[in-house]
Amino acid sequence: MMKIIFFSAQPYDKEFFNQYNDSFGFELEFFETQLDSQTVGVITNADAICVFVNDKVDAAVVRHIAKKGVRIIALRCAGFNNVDLDAAREYNIHVCRVPAYSPEAVAEHAVAMILTLDRKIHKAYNRVREQNFSLNGLLGFDVHNKTIGVIGTGNIGKAFSKIMHGFGCRIVAFDVATDKNPEMSWLKYVTLTELLAQADIISLHCPLNEQTKHIINAEAIDLMKKGVMLINTSRGALIDTPAVIEGLKTAQIGYLGIDVYEQEETLFFRDLSEDIITDDIIQRLMSFPNVLVTAHQAFFTREAVTQIAIITLQNIQELLLKDNLLNKAALLC
Repeated sequence: MMKIIFFSAQPYDKEFFNQYNDSFGFELEFFETQLDSQTVGVITNADAICVFVNDKVDAAVVRHIAKKGVRIIALRCAGFNNVDLDAAREYNIHVCRVPAYSPEAVAEHAVAMILTLDRKIHKAYNRVREQNFSLNGLLGFDVHNKTIGVIGTGNIGKAFSKIMHGFGCRIVAFDVATDKNPEMSWLKYVTLTELLAQADIISLHCPLNEQTKHIINAEAIDLMKKGVMLINTSRGALIDTPAVIEGLKTAQIGYLGIDVYEQEETLFFRDLSEDIITDDIIQRLMSFPNVLVTAHQAFFTREAVTQIAIITLQNIQELLLKDNLLNKAALLC
C-alpha cells in the first residue's frame, strides 16, 4: 500500500482526506507539526508527503526526504513558494499542487473583508451584543461606482473581478500576463503605477515570487489614493508590513484587510488564546480599529476543501501509478 504523510494537518484535513481516500486506498498518516529541517526525521516508509502553505521544503529537507525514498511532494494549495523546486529536480522528486480548487472561495472572502471593513460589520456585531444600538462611528461608503484595483488576474483575480463588476465598480488590473477575455471586456489592464494611483480599493491576487515580494512597499503606498482600502488574501510577503503600518499611522491607508501575514507560520492555524504573543508587528496591526485580520481562512469552504482533497489524491495517484501523466497545470517538476 502506498503511503502519504501529511504535515500541518488539521482536523478538517483528516476528515476530508480520509473521506475521499476510499476511492484511492492510500495509507494516510497525519502530523500536526509543520515540516522543516527539525521535523523531517519523522518520515518513514513514505512514497509521498503532503504539505501546506507554511511547511518549509527547502534544499536540506528535499535532500533528506530523497534519502528516505520519497518520490512526490504534493502541495494541497495553489502556492508553491515554500518549496525548493531546483532541489526537487536535482533529486528527481515530483512536485504537484492544486492550481484551481475553488477560486470563488478566496474571491468571496476578499469581498467579505471589503464589506466588513467598509460597513464595520464586526464592530456593529459586538456593539449590538452589548445592547448598544447607536450608529455613531459606523458610517461607511457605497462600493458601487468605486474603482477596484486587482493585482493578479489568475483564476482568483478573475473571480474577484467579476464579483466587483457586479457591484457596479470600475475594474482596473495589473498582471505580467494579460488575459484579453472578451467576456470581461469591462476589465482594463493598466500599469502598476496607474493602478495604485486610480484605485479606491486594491486587492492582491498574485503569487509570491522574487518579482512580487513586497510589491506593496513604502514607494507603492505613496502612490496610492489617500484613505485607500488594501486587501490581501494571497501571500503575506506581498506586502511590506512595517511600511503598511506607517501607511495606517498617516491615514494614507484607510482600511486594511489581511487573511495572510508574512510571519504567519508561528501564529496561524493554532489556538494561542492562552499564550503571550511576542510578535510585536501583528500585535501593532491588530491595535488599529481599521484593520481586519483573519487567519488564512479565505480558502476554507466545504467546496474548496473537497476539491483540494480529491485533486491532491488524484495528483499523487497519477504520478505514482501512471508515471507522470498529470495535468501540466498541477505538475511543477
